[in-house]
Amino acid sequence: MASSNVDSNNVPPQLQLASPSFGLREHQEGRLHRRRLSRSTDARDAKHVRLQPPSLGEPRSSASSIYMGSYNRSPRRSRSRLGTPSTSALASPRTSMSHSHLSLLEDIDLDLETYGVEELRDGFFDGAFLKPRQVDHEDLMRDAEYVLPLAFQKKHPLSVKHFLPKQWHDIKGVIQTVTTTRAGIKLTKSFSAFFIAYILCLVPSIRVWLGRYSYIMVISTIINHPGRTIGAQLDGAFLTILGSATGLGWGAFALWVSDSTAVAKRGYGGILATFLLFFMGTIAALRTYYIRMYQFVLCAGIAISYTCLAETAETIAWKKLFSYGIPWLFGQALCLLICCTIFPDAGARPLAVCLHDAFAVMQEGLVVPQLENLRLHRQLAWTFVSLSQAHRDLRLDTTITRFCPSDVMTLRNLMQAVLRSFLALRMEHHLFDELEKKFGEHDLESSENDPHSDGNGSHAQTEDPPKSEHAIIDINTSEKRPFLQRHDSQERAVKLIASKLAQPTSKLLSSMKSSLSSCDAVLLGMSGYRKYLGPPASVSTDVVGALTQLRKTMIKYDEEEESLMENPDLPPTYSNHPEVVELFLFVHPIRQAATPVEALLVKVMEMQQRRQGWRLYLPSYPLAKALQRTNAQVRHDRGGVTAGYYFHSQSQLARTMKGMANVYKPLPRDTQKSDDPKQEVHRTDTIGKYEEEEDVAMDRKSHVSRFQKFRYRLWAILHRLQGFEMRFSFKVAIVTSLLSVPAWLSQSRGWWNENESWWAVVFVWIMMHPRVGGNFQDLVTRALCCVLGAVWGGLAYGADNGNPYVMAVFAAVYMIPMIYRFTQSNHPRSGIVGCISFVVVSLSAKAAHGLPSVVQIAWTRGLAFVVGVVAAVMVNWMLWPFVARHELRKALSAMLIYSSIIYRGVVAKYVYYEKGEEPTKEDIERSEMLEGRLREGFVRIRQLMALTRHEIRLRGPFNPLPYSGLIDGCERFFEYLVAVRQSSLFFHPHYLSDNEQAAESLLAYRRDAVAAILMNLYVLAGALRGDRKVPKYLPSAAQARKRLLDHMAEIEAEQAQNRDFLKVDSVKEIRKWAQIYSYSYSQSLTGCVKQLEQLQKYTKEIVGEQGFDPIDTTAYGDPAREFEMEGQ
Repeated sequence: MASSNVDSNNVPPQLQLASPSFGLREHQEGRLHRRRLSRSTDARDAKHVRLQPPSLGEPRSSASSIYMGSYNRSPRRSRSRLGTPSTSALASPRTSMSHSHLSLLEDIDLDLETYGVEELRDGFFDGAFLKPRQVDHEDLMRDAEYVLPLAFQKKHPLSVKHFLPKQWHDIKGVIQTVTTTRAGIKLTKSFSAFFIAYILCLVPSIRVWLGRYSYIMVISTIINHPGRTIGAQLDGAFLTILGSATGLGWGAFALWVSDSTAVAKRGYGGILATFLLFFMGTIAALRTYYIRMYQFVLCAGIAISYTCLAETAETIAWKKLFSYGIPWLFGQALCLLICCTIFPDAGARPLAVCLHDAFAVMQEGLVVPQLENLRLHRQLAWTFVSLSQAHRDLRLDTTITRFCPSDVMTLRNLMQAVLRSFLALRMEHHLFDELEKKFGEHDLESSENDPHSDGNGSHAQTEDPPKSEHAIIDINTSEKRPFLQRHDSQERAVKLIASKLAQPTSKLLSSMKSSLSSCDAVLLGMSGYRKYLGPPASVSTDVVGALTQLRKTMIKYDEEEESLMENPDLPPTYSNHPEVVELFLFVHPIRQAATPVEALLVKVMEMQQRRQGWRLYLPSYPLAKALQRTNAQVRHDRGGVTAGYYFHSQSQLARTMKGMANVYKPLPRDTQKSDDPKQEVHRTDTIGKYEEEEDVAMDRKSHVSRFQKFRYRLWAILHRLQGFEMRFSFKVAIVTSLLSVPAWLSQSRGWWNENESWWAVVFVWIMMHPRVGGNFQDLVTRALCCVLGAVWGGLAYGADNGNPYVMAVFAAVYMIPMIYRFTQSNHPRSGIVGCISFVVVSLSAKAAHGLPSVVQIAWTRGLAFVVGVVAAVMVNWMLWPFVARHELRKALSAMLIYSSIIYRGVVAKYVYYEKGEEPTKEDIERSEMLEGRLREGFVRIRQLMALTRHEIRLRGPFNPLPYSGLIDGCERFFEYLVAVRQSSLFFHPHYLSDNEQAAESLLAYRRDAVAAILMNLYVLAGALRGDRKVPKYLPSAAQARKRLLDHMAEIEAEQAQNRDFLKVDSVKEIRKWAQIYSYSYSQSLTGCVKQLEQLQKYTKEIVGEQGFDPIDTTAYGDPAREFEMEGQ
C-alpha cells in the first residue's frame, strides 16, 4: 500500500474530519475535532502521495493520504526479535504519572512481528486488534454478584418454598409499620372515609334515596381516598368530579343520538359502540400522554362505561345519570372533609422527611474510613434523585408551609452540590489510622466514634480494609500494584503531609458534620416536624456559630496547606512518590467539599433569620412539565411506579442527549473554491438529513414552501402516532368494545343488565396500564382478590340475611388490610380490585334484598370481575408486552451510547481545547445537570432490574449477574469521566496544547485513543440493542492509550532537555495542585480504558461472542488433490 511521488503541481490530497457538537455550542475549534476543508477544485482528481514522516519537532501535515497509508520505521521492535519475554513492557510509562494505575497498560501483549516498519494511517483511525485476554468466568460473576441491587438479597418472589414464610414476615412487618409509624394515620383516614360511606349505604332511607347504584359513593371514597395531602386531595376531587361529569355527558349525548330518530333506535347499539370506542380510545391516549390526567380519565372511563352499558334498553332511563353523579359527589365531599379534619397534612411533611433523610446520608458520607463504600455511594445517588422529586411534589399541588418554593429550589441545588462533592470523596482511606499508630501525633474524631475501632484509632485489628475496587473512583491500592519500598525522601514526605494536614482535615470533617446537623435541626424546626422526625433537641440550631467555626477551620486548613506547599522538604516532583499523590488526592477533595457546605449554611442562615410563617402556596410548577408529572399518592395508586420512573428518566435523557448527539454528514465531492482556508463550518454541515429537515420545517424564517412544511409536520404527527401511546389506546379500544357487545344484543341484554356485567369493562379499564401489563403472578393475585372480595361480600350479606351490623363487621375485617394493600403496599391494583369487588357484591345484594340469591349475585359479578382482569392482562401479554429483561438490555445499550456522548464531550470541552476556549461557568453547570440525570438513570435501571425477578422465563431462570456487572461497570466508567472533568478544572497540559508542534504531533495519538473507546462503546451498544453477538476482536483502547502516553513522554523528555518551558512562574505552579491533579486526570482516563474491558466482558456474557465459522472443506473439495490432478 505504499504511495508514489507526484508532481507538486498536482492537486494535493484532502483530509476530512467530523466535528461533533456538544451542548448548545455549534462547533468546536479544538484541534482534535477540527473539520479540515479542502481547497481542491475537484476531489476526484486528488492524488495520494507518501510524505516523509515529520520529525518530532515538526507538525504533521494535514495533506496526507486518506485512502492509502504510508510507512515509517517503527521505533519499536517486536518481542520475538528482541528476545524479551511476552510479559515485559515495551516502553516505560509516562514519567509524570503515578505507576500505580498503569498495570493494565503494561500488560498489553504485542508479540507481533513488525520487522521494524510501522504503517501510518495518515489522519484516519486504525485500531489495533489484539488477542483477547482469557476471562475467568467465576471471578467475573463473583464481582457481579457483589454489586447486585439490594432487592436480589431477598428471597425469590416466585419461590414456593419461601412463599408462606414470606407472607408471615410481611404481615408482621405491616402490623409493626401501621402501629408505630404514620402509616397507621394514613390507613385510618382512608378506612374512615370508606367505612362512613359504607354505613350510610346500609341505612335504608339513604340507600333508597341514592338509588340502585348507591355503592358508587363508596367506590368514590376508595378511588380518591383521603390518605394524602390536602393539596393532592383538592386536585383529586376536582379531577375525579370533572372526569365523571365528562363521562356522563358524553354518554348522555350518545344516548340522545341513539334515541333521536326511528332509524337510530333500530341501530342504537352500533351508535353507542361507536361513541364508546372513540371516547375510550381518546382518554386512553390522554392517560399515556399526560400522567397528570390519570384521575380524570380513570373516572371518565368508569362513567362512560356505566352510562352506555348499564340498564341498556330501547327506552332510555335518564334517572340513572343522577344515580351515578349524586353518590359520586357525596363521596368526594366526605373524603375532602376527612382529609382536612383528621391529622391534616398540608404538604410540608414529605419535604421534611426527605430533607431529614438527606442530611442523615450526607453525615454518614463524612465517616472515615468507609467500610461499606458501595452502599453509601448508592444512597448518595438515591438522595440526589429524591431531592428533585420532593421539590417537584411541593410545587405540583397546593401547599401550606413555611418553605417558599423558590427557597426550596435553591436549597435543593445547594444540597445536590454537597452530594456531588461527597460522591467524589475517597473515604475508604485508612491514612490517619495508620499514621496515628506509627507516629502517635494526631487524634481523629471519626476513629473515636467508630464502633469498630479498638480504642487507639486503628481498624486494622478488627476488620480488613475495604478493597479499592469498591471505590467510586478507584485509587489503586497495594493490591493492584507491586509493593513500593519507601525511600527516605518518600518517608519524610508522607510524615510531613500527615503532620501538617491530618489534624486540619480531621477538624474540617468534624466541623462539616456539625454544620450539617445544625442545618438539619433548623430546617426540621421550621417545618414543624422536628419533634416527630428528629434530630434530637441536643443538636444545636446555631447556624451562625457553625458557619463561623467552619470558616475558621477552612482558613486554618488553607494556611497549613500553603505552608506545606512552600516547605522545601516536599519533593519537587511526585513521579516516584505515588503514596504522596494519594494522600493529596484524599485530603484535598475534603477541603473542596467544605465550600458547598459553606454555601448551604449561608442559605439556611438566611431562611432562619427571615422567620417566615405559614403561608398558602398555589401550584407553581410549569404547566408543560406538570402535565407529565403527578403527586406521590397518584403515582402509587396507578401502579407501575418503577417502570414509570424508568421510562420517564430514559425519555428525559433522550431529549437531553438529542442536542448533543452529532450525526456526521460528509462534505460534497465537488467543493467550491474558496480563498479563505478557514472556511466556517455551519451546523447543517454536521447534522443528519432528518435533523436538517426538522430545522427547516420548524424555522419560520426558512424559505421552504408551505407545502413542504406541512408535509414534514404531517409526517411528524403520523410518526408520533406509532408510539406506545397509540398502541395502548388501540388495545383499550379493542378489548372494551369486544366485551361490550353483549350489552346491545337482544338475546344477551337480559342477563347483562340483571347481573351488572358492565363491571367487566370497568375492570378492564382499571387494570390496563400503558407500560406494565402484569406478569403471571399479578394475574393470579388479582384474580384471587376478585374472587375473595366477591365471596367475602356474599358471606357478609348471607351471614345474617343482610343484617347491617354484621355486614359492617365483615367490611371492617376485610377492608382494613385490603385498603392498606391499595393505598400503601407495592401491589395497589390487586388491592383496588379486591376493594371494589367486595363493595359491589355486598351492597348489590343489600339493594336487591338478596334476590334471586346471594350465591348468584356473588358468582355472576365475581365472574365479571375475573373476566375483566384476565382480559386486561392477556391483551397486554399478546400485544406489545412489557418484558423487564428486554427493557433492561435496551436501557444498558442507551446508557452506553450516552456514556460515549459524554466521553466525547468531556474530551472535546475539558481536555483537548485550545487557548481561549476554556470551559465556562455555563458549561460546567450544564455538565453537572447532565451528570445528575445520568445518576438518576442508573438508579432507575437498577430498580428496573428488580422487576426481572417477577417474570417467568420458559427457557430457564434469568441470570442477573452479567447485567449487574454491566450496570456497575458503566456507572464506574461514568464516574471516571466525572473525575476527568473535575480534575481538568485544576490541571491542563498547557505546555502541550499551546505548543503548535507538540499538539500536531499528538493529534493522531489523541484521536486514536478517543476513537478506540468510542468505537468500542458503539459496538457494544449496538450489540445490546439488537441482541447480536459481540465481535471477538475489538480495537484495543489500552494500546491506543499507552501509545499516547509513550509519545507524550518522548515530547516531555525532548522539551525537558531544552528547559525552555520551565519558566520561573511555572515552577511554582508545578509545585501546587496542578501537578497533583495531573495524576488524577491521567489516572481517570486510564481508568476509562480499564472499565471498557469490563464492559466488553459483561456484554459478551449477555449477548455472546461472535467467533469465526469453521471452514467446511467438503464444500470446496480437497485443494491438494485438485492440485495434483491439475499437475497430471
